[in-house]
Amino acid sequence: MASVDKSIHSAASGVAAETAAKHSKPASNGLVFYSGWFCPFVARVWIALEEKGIDYEYREINPYKKEAHFLAINPKGLVPAVEHDGAAMYESLVLLEYLEETFPSTAPLFPSKNTARAHVRMHIDQVVKKIMPSFYKTLQAQQEEEQKEARKTLTAAFKEYAEAFPNSSKPFHGGDKPDAVDVALAPWACRLFLLEEHRGGPFQAAEVGEAFIKWRKAIQDWPSVKAVLSTPEKYTEVYQRYLNDEAMSEAAKATRSGGVIP
Repeated sequence: MASVDKSIHSAASGVAAETAAKHSKPASNGLVFYSGWFCPFVARVWIALEEKGIDYEYREINPYKKEAHFLAINPKGLVPAVEHDGAAMYESLVLLEYLEETFPSTAPLFPSKNTARAHVRMHIDQVVKKIMPSFYKTLQAQQEEEQKEARKTLTAAFKEYAEAFPNSSKPFHGGDKPDAVDVALAPWACRLFLLEEHRGGPFQAAEVGEAFIKWRKAIQDWPSVKAVLSTPEKYTEVYQRYLNDEAMSEAAKATRSGGVIP
């Protein structure tokens, strides 16, 4: 296995670095956000914090040198994690709901009606069980035929995702602005350029549908999404290990073994 340049994980770059710098001091509400700038699971929560306008203290975690305090917060040693109100929490989708329930006066990502909220969870489940596994399979596949097959499954899932939006005239699942369904997939949408450069070229409407094309552009242009993005070349450096199927993240190992992405 090729050696890994650990310096590529040191800090965010571009707009994300500016956003992190704005939140380098203790937050007024005591919330601490433990992050890894390159991680799409982290980006879910980071986008939510920005979208909802919640104050937070940003702390970057070195994946190769996890301090004892962080491991006490999350024994798995994984980001994202949050420390707030005397408690520690982790898992990106759990944290989305925690932020929604703890800061009810901020911009909502979940609908108030129980049936609508259940449908949001159903669509997020589709992201988790259909889109994410296919994304990583496409990214890590080494043989051309395997890459083509994985991409075919992925593009079908993209098409199904966007065509299920409640209002087809609106760009987002949430309508005119993103909701939790949009946020759940947004970080991977911002990393699709990796597949386009290395796994079959640009995604076309014939593959993924016009609705997904419209959604992808809208979500990548949304302010809270742009606020957490580092420069493309930094993502390329990190994800080269996935493209070579050498990554040892939990997502990469699960994809390689055929298990469930944690």
